[in-house]
Order: sequence, then structure tokens, then C-alpha cells
Amino acid sequence: MVNILFDCPNTQDFAHELSRYFKKGDKVAVVAFSFYDDYVYDAASWERLFGEGGNCYVETIDGLAPFGIIPDDISFINYFTDTKESARRKVEEADVIYFTGGLPDRMMDRIREFELEDVLLKHDGVVMGYSAGAVIQLREYHLYPDGDYKDFGYYEGLPYLDGFGIEVHYEYKPEQDESIRRFLSERGLTTYVTHTRMGGIVVENGEIKIIGKVDVYNP
Repeated sequence: MVNILFDCPNTQDFAHELSRYFKKGDKVAVVAFSFYDDYVYDAASWERLFGEGGNCYVETIDGLAPFGIIPDDISFINYFTDTKESARRKVEEADVIYFTGGLPDRMMDRIREFELEDVLLKHDGVVMGYSAGAVIQLREYHLYPDGDYKDFGYYEGLPYLDGFGIEVHYEYKPEQDESIRRFLSERGLTTYVTHTRMGGIVVENGEIKIIGKVDVYNP
């Protein structure tokens, strides 16, 4: 199994390092559940973001194109129009599971609502995601105070991975440094810190590979 955890969706910038994990014709299921409630609230607003021409649609298509994956092979799970059964079918038929960025805790809420945890965890191919879609791949992840979250906190993700932490969008902010120190102190686990839009990590059969600009902090 391969887990790809990136800071932002610009994976095309690292196509050379990532191309070995994909093949032409791969089917991709995009779990588009990380949206903000006040921005996406019905089928039309979802379509503006994830539908053809929408910002998240374009980022996803562009990020996968260098690997020979075409739009016809990419299925977005639509919170407003998919059923539990159709969402599950998209996951089951996929070679690659793709988690979008946004709010990871709300993404988990919607995954549970659609009863997708078990089928997602049965997937043994490639699982990839950026930002929220990166941290959600950990059994437990932490978030530092920012515009979306008032306080530092621990959250339950999907238990694909365990035994380390990841902090995304690092920009030398004091609250980020404090978050890293607190996680190291309280959890005692190595932390991978991805600089904004500059890389991520790949976990292949338990082995971690750093791609781009990622700092590593040990307890």
C-alpha cells in the first residue's frame, strides 16, 4: 500500500518522484467531503467548487494529469447527489483514493455519515491527499490554531497510518512552532513538517520517503 501526504495539490511539480506510483488508466475516486459548510451548502454550490471548471476540480485534474490519468477516469464523490451505495461503488472501483484539502474533521463527519470508513480502509492501492487530505490519513492528527480552528487539538482520522505526526503549511509562525513542540512533548512521536506548497511524504509499506521541503522533528 502507498500513502501520499502532500501539503498542497501541486503534485505535478513532483511528477518525477511520484510517477512510479501510478499508471495510465488508473481509476481515481475523489472524496470531496472537506468543504466549508458556509461555502458549500447545496448541489449547485458544490458544483461550483468540484464540478468541471471549479477550482478544486481543476487542481485535481492538473495534479493527476502528469501521471497519465485523464478526467474520464476520475470520479468525484458528491455529498449532495451521491447515495451511500453509489459513493461506496466509486471507492470499490478505484485504484487511487484522493482526499481533498479543507476541513479534515468535517470530512470525517461526512465519511461516517456515508458509512464509508470500512470500504476506504479496505483499499490496498494508492491513497493520496493534500492538506486536510494528508492529515486525515493518520489514526490521530493534530491541528494548530489558525483561521479555521481556535485552539490546538487532537482529532480522529482514518487509521491508515500511525506512529508519527504531520504538520502542513509551515510558514515559520510562532503558533506552528508551539504546536510542533506540544505534539513532540505530549505524543513523543516524530513529526514531519511540510512547507507550504513545497512537498510532502510518501509512505510505502511502512517506509517513509520525503519529497520536497519537509522538516523532520524527533522527540
